[in-house]
Amino acid sequence: MSDPMRPRASLRTAVVWEVLQDALDRRAKATGRDSLDVLDTGGGSGNFAVPLARLGHRVTVVDPSPNALFALERRAAEAGVAERVKGVQGDAHGLFDVVERGGYDVVLCHGVLEYVDDPAEGLRNAVAALRPDGVVSVLAAGLGGAVLARALAGHFKEARQALDDPSGRWGDGDPVPRRFTAEQLTSLFEAAGLRVGAVHGVRVFADLVPGVLVDTEPGALEALLKLEEAAAQLPAFHSVATQLHVLGETEGAAGA
Repeated sequence: MSDPMRPRASLRTAVVWEVLQDALDRRAKATGRDSLDVLDTGGGSGNFAVPLARLGHRVTVVDPSPNALFALERRAAEAGVAERVKGVQGDAHGLFDVVERGGYDVVLCHGVLEYVDDPAEGLRNAVAALRPDGVVSVLAAGLGGAVLARALAGHFKEARQALDDPSGRWGDGDPVPRRFTAEQLTSLFEAAGLRVGAVHGVRVFADLVPGVLVDTEPGALEALLKLEEAAAQLPAFHSVATQLHVLGETEGAAGA
């Protein structure tokens, strides 16, 4: 994910950022604390962690890559938020080898469930890291978006394979181990004891529109962004989104 503060990157992050920031604001109001404790699993170089730290939150990033964590440290320092960002090497499977249970107000699980061996376990660990009435934000690869992209590229057999494959993969060369439908993700949330607060389609059009059009046509970026935001909320577009964003709350968090 790119920094949501950059205009071109906003096509890929705006929907997630808006929903996440609203959840953080509600959580801060409920707790009476302006600064929340956020756990970003698989947070890499801090594409979400650093902007969250700029808002005053304390963010712990867990990622298996030392290079990503080094980049996170440098990026946080350049942004002047090094004291509010902590990087820890680890993964979702062994999460509690490196962080404490029940220590966070919000857990981000962006680009993680596609790669873990057991998505249900990964989500359960995210829930176990929460304080009471916490919030989980999941961003995962969408099945429909991959099928549509392969078909539009003329790879019809691969599109059909992704459609039929239990993991949503289009072939041996597919770099993504697993993709989800909105129904599959919400089922995982419910099984983990989470109340689904919102489901949004992410990058419904952004990956299909030629970049040269967006970059050169006056007003195109803003218009496309508004279109993405409008379509993201409609269930009809969840099935063709490149990614799906699901926000969940532990039971009792309603109204928080």
